[in-house]
Amino acid sequence: MTGGLFMHSHHHHHTPSTRNRQSLTMALAITASIMVLEFAGGLWTKSLALISDSGHMLSDCISLALSLAALWFAARPPSARKTYGYYRFEILAALFNGVTLFIIAGFIVWEAIQRFFSPPEIQGNMMMAIATIGLIANVMSAWILFKKGDVKENLNVKSAYLHVLGDALGSLGAIIAGLMISLFSFYLADPLLSIIVAVIILKNAWGVITHSVHILMEGTPVTVDREKVEQALKQIRGVINVHDLHIWTITSGIDSLSCHLLVEKDTDPQQILKTAIEVIEQQFAIQHTTIQIETTDFQHQAGHLLH
Repeated sequence: MTGGLFMHSHHHHHTPSTRNRQSLTMALAITASIMVLEFAGGLWTKSLALISDSGHMLSDCISLALSLAALWFAARPPSARKTYGYYRFEILAALFNGVTLFIIAGFIVWEAIQRFFSPPEIQGNMMMAIATIGLIANVMSAWILFKKGDVKENLNVKSAYLHVLGDALGSLGAIIAGLMISLFSFYLADPLLSIIVAVIILKNAWGVITHSVHILMEGTPVTVDREKVEQALKQIRGVINVHDLHIWTITSGIDSLSCHLLVEKDTDPQQILKTAIEVIEQQFAIQHTTIQIETTDFQHQAGHLLH
């Protein structure tokens, strides 16, 4: 036998979780209601902390709605032009959410700096009352997403969850600022705590953006060690070497692998293929693999970009 092409392609059909949809819908309803309340309250009390928190909540509403749309898109079947389907829409939604968080944090900081020079008089007690309602709502939304949604594995749901947590911090900051204003007439507390909240929002946003970009750049999943994968494949009886090894993420929870295995001439290629698939699935939890088997008689030369 001069050489052969043995390929395995296991498509992992993920339908979007009903629980993810339910949790996002509930969180969206709560967030939208409180956003209106906080914005009106911020204008009434002249509190930047409340207005900035309602602005962050607006981005949350967009983020939650986008996350819901992404789940719907991800459920659409693959087509001739989009052979992976629409899974990546979830990553694009997460990236957009991260970027909007950055923009909102920038606006908060800019407005806070203006207020350091001329802090307006603020109704501290009313500010605290409205912010407390906001905090309760945010904690409820976060709890719903954490309990019902997949905040650990699904980057899209995680980005929405981080938005809601950022809101909870914003509400907490507004409560603390309101308390300091009521007790000590310390009006600088409002812009000061707004900046602290903005910095926390930026930190979370940066994590979501870098993770999203890593996936879009076909980076190796953070949960997988490429060298360990290569070593595991090399240890299979009859395998001479592993080349053109690529591991990437299609969307949260769906990783893919492709590689070429150069095997000894007198081995059973189908048995090696079967073993390789099992090793990848059992040791690295990758269920979508494409493996090409080559013998010493025939080796496929990869393009220079893939070396």
